[in-house]
Amino acid sequence: MKLKLRLLKDNKVVFEMPLSMDEWPRDRLESELDSFEQEIGRFTRLFDALSHETRLRMMTRLFGNDDLTLSFADFMRDLDLNPKIVWEGTRKLREGGLLSKSPDGKYRCSDPAVAEFLMLSLALRRLFKAMEEL
Repeated sequence: MKLKLRLLKDNKVVFEMPLSMDEWPRDRLESELDSFEQEIGRFTRLFDALSHETRLRMMTRLFGNDDLTLSFADFMRDLDLNPKIVWEGTRKLREGGLLSKSPDGKYRCSDPAVAEFLMLSLALRRLFKAMEEL
């Protein structure tokens, strides 16, 4: 099966990745794995931040606001969470690079986090579904 993941910009391929092992040239796979190893800390922090249902719900709730910001109290009220859970969740999301805290105390989804969250949650969900249908 020759499945590939492609990223297009204006109908031009800017990234392409095979999704089957027999399509990967050995030297390219080794190079990719070496690069991944160098960035493993970044991925660990990101996956750790998104590895809990409550933190995923917090990120999803942020996307419900046009300005991608919420206050501590908004998280508590909108998601019916206690302060300890909100504190721990915002801490993990900040450590993962997904949130920043503004001087007025609101939490904001960082610009790179928008793409990372969309890729890891929405796009990955769609990709899994498509692969299951094959």
